Amino acid sequence: MTKTELFIKLANPNTNGVSRWVYATEFVGEYVDLQLGNGGSWCRASSSLAKKYIVEFDKTITKGNSIDAVRLAGLRKGEAFNQNIRKDIRDYYKDKRCVMLGVCGFSENTKIEIDHKDGRKEDWRVSNPATQMLEDFQPLCKAANDVKRQICKECKLTGRRWDAKNIQGNPYSFYEGDATYTDQLGCKGCYQYDPVAYRQGCAIMISKEASAHTTEYIMNKLYPQE
Repeated sequence: MTKTELFIKLANPNTNGVSRWVYATEFVGEYVDLQLGNGGSWCRASSSLAKKYIVEFDKTITKGNSIDAVRLAGLRKGEAFNQNIRKDIRDYYKDKRCVMLGVCGFSENTKIEIDHKDGRKEDWRVSNPATQMLEDFQPLCKAANDVKRQICKECKLTGRRWDAKNIQGNPYSFYEGDATYTDQLGCKGCYQYDPVAYRQGCAIMISKEASAHTTEYIMNKLYPQE
């Protein structure tokens, strides 16, 4: 059971998506995974919970800025992810090479498109041009972006992240996390999310292994014998 499903079970919203206030003190026993020690990743604006429900917080019970209670205030209606990208970001990436294929051409398949790294398009901060950041996007040629779009749809449908070892020569499946998608990590760690970060992460991981293993081991890691 995911954290979203766990909270919905505890909050028990009605057919209109409205629940009672659920207090942080209730996050014990079966619901201990809902504890809010890390900023409440399962209920933040980019979470799957906040995509379906209007989530409200109460921070008035205890001192400080911690979340004391959470409730659902209804179902989200008529809200869609805004895919518009701020002009300065589009201008920055428009003449950059594709981070997957290294091309920047004029044909249909090689022209550059500005890709939302998070292919699920669920982060409302990124939906708002005023709060978008350069690192939320990357340049992909149309061919690479079309393929990534389908991969992200499959991940969203199944909750299973794409394995970078599908590309021969890639030594690790993920640079963070594993095949299971979680709200806490999101897309981070997936090759499709950021192939540059994947390559950098691989260099770090291989360097750490190199300090403890032989050159032959590393070569077999990079280029396993078939």
